[in-house]
Order: sequence, then structure tokens, then C-alpha cells
Amino acid sequence: MLDFEPMHFLASLRFSEYRNSGGFALILAFLVAATSCQPATKRYPIAGQIMSVDPEKKQIVLNHGEVPGYMPAMVMPLKVKDASQLSSFARGDEIAATLAVDARESWLENIKITRKGAIQADDRDAEIRRLPHEGDAVPDFTLVNQDGKRISFKDYRGKALVITFVYSRCPLPDYCPLMSNNFAEIDKALRNQPPLFSKTHLLTVSFDTRHDTPAVLRSYGAAYTEKYSEEKFDHWEFASGSDEEIKAITKFFGLQYSESADQIIHSLVTAVITPDGKIYKIHPSNDWKPADLIDELHQLLQ
Repeated sequence: MLDFEPMHFLASLRFSEYRNSGGFALILAFLVAATSCQPATKRYPIAGQIMSVDPEKKQIVLNHGEVPGYMPAMVMPLKVKDASQLSSFARGDEIAATLAVDARESWLENIKITRKGAIQADDRDAEIRRLPHEGDAVPDFTLVNQDGKRISFKDYRGKALVITFVYSRCPLPDYCPLMSNNFAEIDKALRNQPPLFSKTHLLTVSFDTRHDTPAVLRSYGAAYTEKYSEEKFDHWEFASGSDEEIKAITKFFGLQYSESADQIIHSLVTAVITPDGKIYKIHPSNDWKPADLIDELHQLLQ
């Protein structure tokens, strides 16, 4: 990222000194290129019904219709740019807004309530939101990895396991793509620390059971490790399972997840599990950094 304002730079030049020289053309070309490198924020109209409001995370869960040119109708958590608006929102309100997306994050702006309303509480709400506690034993969940091989959590006993949840078609950069980018950074950092690398394992679990087949997960994972056909998935695996298996694991980890037709609702949960299969740390959001988890692994395994 260039740390200057291109037009201010151009204004500081003495035009007469450069207008008849090739230098001026070169400078203009440089400035055009520099400006084009600035990440653009794209904006899309979006409308839907609020399913829940979370002032602490400054977000709402929105059941929205199709966003033309960007993503299909689904249910998902979205950040609200003006957090002061959250106090006026309620479950069941219908809104119209602008979805803004840049290279790093996404948010809602220009939000207007189009209709006040109310919907019945979901009996599963409290159950879904429950997070396991530190020290809780993790059940021996079974899944299928990117190679079509059946895996079990007991396979990782003796190593610290870091697990997160995504689905490969997630369009928002600060949700699933951020989790996968973070894991890619952790994987690379641990490979440079052989003693720690040998005692750890990474696992990304998809809850899109219909789309994220082993072949899809293999392609998705290899793209993040940047090893493509050379990736052996010896340290970072990608897995999914049957509807029943995914419901069981997401319920235990407190992941807000449900599926109906082409709609998916999900929160974010990342966990560090001890070598003897117990919860060491839970991160129920996207506000952690790769360095945070690496520090936790050092503390756990020292």
C-alpha cells in the first residue's frame, strides 16, 4: 500500500518542468497504477428480516433475499457500521440496506426499517448458543476428510488440535475466508517451528454437507496452502460429514448453524483442544489473530 495521496503528489510537481518530457508521462502512468491498486469497496442493495441482534459483536443475523451479482438468499450474521442503530432493531424487523464489501471485511450501512415485526423465538436458540467450557471433554466425533477417508477425533490424541468451521462458498471476506487465511498463516508459521509443528494438527470442518464433498474440500484446501497438487494434508485437514454428524459437532461447539434449501446461517467458532481431548480455548468470533493461537499453543505445549 502506497503511503501518499497521488493527487497531492501530482499537484506538488512543477508542471512546466515535466510536460514536455517523457518523465511526466512516466509519472502519470505510475500514479494511475498506484491509484488502481487501492482496494475498491463494492456495494450492493440488500433486504431481509432480522433474526437476532447482537450489540456486543455489533452485528445482526439477517434472513435476506438474493443479492444480485453477489450471493444467493441466505441467513447470516452481518456487521452494522453504525452500531448506535442496534438499539432500535428488534427480532422480526424487516430492513433495506447497503451491503459494503472490501478486500478485508463486509458491513451493512444505510439501514432503514421498512416494517416493524416480531417472530417467535426458536426453541433451539439457547441450545445452539451454548459454548463448551474450558476443560470439557470433546466427544469422539467422526467425519470424512478431503481424501474421502473416515477420520475420528481420537486420531489426534497426543497432539494439540485446532479446529474451525467454514463452508467453501461463503462470500464474505471477514467470515470463512478470514478463518481459512488465518489457518494458512498458522500452518506456515508452525512449519517453521518443527518442535511445535510435530505436536499440533489443524482441522477445518465444513457444514455445507451437500456441496462440500471431499473433492471440493481438497481443491479448496490446496488453494489455501498454495501447494495445489503437491499438498499432502499431513498437518491441516479439511472435512465434513453427514447431516447428523455435522449437527452433532456444531451443537457441541456452540456454532449457530442451520440450513434450509439454499439458506445457511452460521456464526464463527474456533477452538484449541488439548492432546488429551479437552477444550483449552474457545474463540466465538473472528476477532482473533494467528499470533494469538500460536501463543496459546506454546502455552499449552510448553
